Amino acid sequence: MAIRLYNTLSRAKEDFAPIDAANVRVYVCGPTVHDFAHIGNGRAFTVFDVLYRLLRSEYGAAHVTYVRNITDVEDKINAAAAERGETIRALTERTTAAFHADMAALGNLPPDIEPRATDHIPRMIAMIATLIAGGFAYEAEGHVLFSIAAMPDYGRLSRKNLDEQREGARVEVAPYKRDAGDFVLWKPSPPALPGWDSPWQNQWGGRGRPGWHIECSAMTEAHLGETFDIHGGGLDLIFPHHENEIAQSVCAHGGAPLGRHAGHQRHRHRREDRVQLVHQLRRPGRPGDDQIADHRRRRQPARRLVARGIDVAHQARAISRLAQNRGHHATDLLVVFYDEDDFSGH
Repeated sequence: MAIRLYNTLSRAKEDFAPIDAANVRVYVCGPTVHDFAHIGNGRAFTVFDVLYRLLRSEYGAAHVTYVRNITDVEDKINAAAAERGETIRALTERTTAAFHADMAALGNLPPDIEPRATDHIPRMIAMIATLIAGGFAYEAEGHVLFSIAAMPDYGRLSRKNLDEQREGARVEVAPYKRDAGDFVLWKPSPPALPGWDSPWQNQWGGRGRPGWHIECSAMTEAHLGETFDIHGGGLDLIFPHHENEIAQSVCAHGGAPLGRHAGHQRHRHRREDRVQLVHQLRRPGRPGDDQIADHRRRRQPARRLVARGIDVAHQARAISRLAQNRGHHATDLLVVFYDEDDFSGH
């Protein structure tokens, strides 16, 4: 069966051909565990769960490796812990457990590997040192920053011009940056925040913590190698997160591409004051775990758990026909069915 996916990098639908059919490798950016998952998050991860199941059906479960990380060190986490008056460890453990429960309630398979950013700090430091040695990064006032000018095709994924790239920075432009679009690889960390020893000196010695983007580059390198098949996430991650991941990884690995296929799925949810959290759908008096799963098993038009409807019955009939032709039960192939643009980027 031919699998066609929309490649964000080329802006076209392409036949999927793995680098190695015996070792299909997928990386999806997982949650930053500072709060509960909302239904937009749930929808995005469910779509990649569908893709994971399809790849397992086509290539065999033993030949597909699905990596979805946990970001457990990030400024949003620090801010949330301070606001709620709990330790960072308590917050991340609680929200990680809630995320796992939510994904299980939605019927999603666990990934084959679920790395945590805090377990990969030495690899991040080594990658940053490689970037500095190659002239792609520089030290400034205790920080280490990636120089976007050092990568001529920076912006290829998002197709933003330099002014648009600079507008995508998460923080105000710091005076120590050579270019407003340069992004942080490593930053100083005071005693009150998570920190690790590093070669880059600041007022707290070499104590610092990684920038957000370098975390995924280190984890993909550790578990999938320099180049893998599918690099996925929400559309909101195309810029700056995935643009910067590509820049770091390509420059650290001598020009080797990161993911051959860039897949992104739209987060669809209502405006912030009306966002529903996945765990709220499992409260007493609301659809519970069994009811959510039942919607999928019955293959009937389900309650709209996302802002746009799912024509479950129509898609189920198509998958049932496909499954019969291939000698499978429909639920062995796909459990949740979404409309075409979940994989189209439109």
